[in-house]
Amino acid sequence: MAHHIDVEWMYCAYELTRRDGAKGIDGVGAEEYEKGDLWGKLQSLVDRLKSGNYRAPAVRRVYIPKAGSTTEKRPIGIPTYEDKILQRAVQLVLEPIYEEVFYDFSYGFRLGRSAHQAIDRIRNESMNIKGGYIIDMDISKYFDTIPHDKLRETLGRRVSDGVIQRAIGKWLNAGVMERGDVRYNPTGTP
Repeated sequence: MAHHIDVEWMYCAYELTRRDGAKGIDGVGAEEYEKGDLWGKLQSLVDRLKSGNYRAPAVRRVYIPKAGSTTEKRPIGIPTYEDKILQRAVQLVLEPIYEEVFYDFSYGFRLGRSAHQAIDRIRNESMNIKGGYIIDMDISKYFDTIPHDKLRETLGRRVSDGVIQRAIGKWLNAGVMERGDVRYNPTGTP
């Protein structure tokens, strides 16, 4: 699968990456990244990915208010801009592989689907049933507790490409920078 990722693929990923997002630990945003030889930077990224020399930098941890709570905050990891581009490139490779196995009623983080569409579907389906329940559930701190070995095992069932597996492994093991200190967690996603 990684053979699809070339400099043109990486440029498409770059074009799809948000330009106004928060900056990672290197302080480089879209404007700074674009300065100079953009195509050379993207080619270097492709080369480092495929050679195994890519190093996933630590993500910057920030906390945002949790929806529905006035006191609780949710941790968010902010990758570097270059890391965001590479993550988008890998997403573009993986998306069609996993898209075919999703159920039609699955809406979370899928191309062309939104939370509003999910709500409309629930409303329409609930009107057609006679009785029953709708359960709204939030798995607390789920992304902080994902076992790396289980995630790798699940990935390996559909993805055998070592370049892609290695990149995802590096992201899982990337540290989290918080208050100037970098921590490495054996579980969870940064």
